[in-house]
Amino acid sequence: MASSACYLDFILEQLSLLDGVSHRAMMGEYILYYQGRVFGGIYDDRFLIKITPSALEMLPDAARELPYEGAKEMLLVDNVEDRAFLRELVARMAPELPAPKKKKG
Repeated sequence: MASSACYLDFILEQLSLLDGVSHRAMMGEYILYYQGRVFGGIYDDRFLIKITPSALEMLPDAARELPYEGAKEMLLVDNVEDRAFLRELVARMAPELPAPKKKKG
């Protein structure tokens, strides 16, 4: 099942307190970036984030789910109504995320 643009729009609105959030469509799903770094995505209308120390600290009881078969586990964010919480979560994760890969050209 692909994710809906409506759910993507909702999550992007919830993340609107952060400058530098962007997304890219990928095979019916959406990859989410913060300041150019991948931090999560929308998969089957679920908001999933990468597992980082800060994410585990802020979401200690979050379910671990696979975005798609063969992928690494991610954390399910079910508290999507709290914009301040989401802002803090993504901002705290940012330094723990890998830098964007340099494009070969």
